[in-house]
Amino acid sequence: MAGIRIEQDGRIAHVIMDHAPVNALTSALYAELGDVFLRMVARDDISVVVLRSGCEKAFCAGKDLKEFLGATIEDDPASAYNVRRTFEAIRHCPIPVIAAVDGPALGAGCVIAACADIRIASTRARFGMPEINVGRCGGTAHVGRLVPQGAMRLMWFTGDPIDAAEAYRIGLIDQLVEPDALSGAVDALAARIAAKSPLGLRVGKKSMNEAEELPVDIGYAHEQRYSTQLMRSDDAREATRAIVEKRPPVFTGK
Repeated sequence: MAGIRIEQDGRIAHVIMDHAPVNALTSALYAELGDVFLRMVARDDISVVVLRSGCEKAFCAGKDLKEFLGATIEDDPASAYNVRRTFEAIRHCPIPVIAAVDGPALGAGCVIAACADIRIASTRARFGMPEINVGRCGGTAHVGRLVPQGAMRLMWFTGDPIDAAEAYRIGLIDQLVEPDALSGAVDALAARIAAKSPLGLRVGKKSMNEAEELPVDIGYAHEQRYSTQLMRSDDAREATRAIVEKRPPVFTGK
């Protein structure tokens, strides 16, 4: 693969960007990352995806600027679709995605983290949207879902990165840990989520993604319809029985 590795641990898949030195995203790497997440649709043996870097220097430093220098305006629509497809594949992956961020997450790297369901970062992490520095737009639609408009615009208009503590303060990341505690924190959370009903995770994520874009009352009614759908499943009944009988549930994904 073009700089992407996949490792599986039980029901947890680790998608590892490993394109040294800083995971600069070429067109080929964008496409491969998108393909990996699109294939998760058919993976009923996976309940959680952990997205991390295999490079010590960065989570992802953004678009490969050397490749970008050779791009033409005529090529840009196809390139934009390739990028958009990748971000959409991560955000709409049918199972929960945890981004483990250690080191800089800049430009597209910041957006990739924003497309995950949960972000856990080490104190070494930095986040930035430097698009203005290279004559581009982008990133704010995804990052703006997570942070106040003022904070997002400050990041974009200046192009300056923020450190992990500031990212945690404004809500861009959900947990902040020391570098040597990152893997343990991510793995522990992934294991907790992977122990839940596989069907419940998929239906719940689909429900949340769709309700997010709706007015509150309509969104909640939408969730209730999915809840009724889930109630018909064996897993939902098993979850309730397990609580009543004070035992661990045994899920079948049905």
